[in-house]
Amino acid sequence: MSEAEGSKEALSRRRLFAGAGTAGAIAAVAAVMPRAPAEAPERPQAEAAPAEAAPGYRASAHVLRYYQTARV
Repeated sequence: MSEAEGSKEALSRRRLFAGAGTAGAIAAVAAVMPRAPAEAPERPQAEAAPAEAAPGYRASAHVLRYYQTARV
């Protein structure tokens, strides 16, 4: 094997490993980058409850505002 053939083979291996390293780095960056948020379905706004409504959970305006601030 001549010296020229050996250097071509070494260069080919170097390109292979460099390409694999680059592909791995790109995959890692793509996994960490945030994705564009999917469009959330519109939630109906809480309506004023009648005075005779049963006590319990109601999605009032301040509860909906809390949900918006707690979203991750």
